[in-house]
Amino acid sequence: MHNTLQEYIPHQAIPAVIELLRHDNLVVKIKSERKTRHGDYRKLPNNKHVITINSNLNHYRFLITLIHEIAHFEAFNSYGRYIKPHGKEWKHTFQKLMLPFLNPNVFPTELLPLLARHFKNPKASSDSDVKLALALKQFDPPNDKTYIFEVPLGHEFRLYNGRVFKKGVKRRTRYEGVEVTSGKLYLFNPNAEVELLKVLQED
Repeated sequence: MHNTLQEYIPHQAIPAVIELLRHDNLVVKIKSERKTRHGDYRKLPNNKHVITINSNLNHYRFLITLIHEIAHFEAFNSYGRYIKPHGKEWKHTFQKLMLPFLNPNVFPTELLPLLARHFKNPKASSDSDVKLALALKQFDPPNDKTYIFEVPLGHEFRLYNGRVFKKGVKRRTRYEGVEVTSGKLYLFNPNAEVELLKVLQED
């Protein structure tokens, strides 16, 4: 497993990651892309602990996601099963585990200020930190997707599951989107990737 992980994380991070994964009852599995999550952590009935990470993540997002999930495991071991999934115990553990990686040998220098700010109070998902998420996506392979914030007001876009929406106004940090078929209103993070549909020509 350790040899496999070396394909997914920055080279300089490998020794420290291997040290974190020294537990016999902790297993890491690489999964195909899941649209709703980058990774997850579960404790199994046999007392084994399983972490899964999406295989399509770039090296930097993969490392952040892996440490995020290891922090769940470590927080469980330190504080017990009744803590909140992303409560203060997990936040403290995530901060502590991530600190040794926050240096220019592991991350590009342009990411370090954004990471330092994010880890003052880490969120349940790095995607909720719009500036960090957008910066991380610059290291993804090129694709034909558009960010929600780039979609013109009133134009239609399609999600990965085929549902089509018309973009509305921005509310504080998120954008409105009205589903074309149902008329229901939804809110989207600005960095959500969508397919911009052909712009209708005005008369």
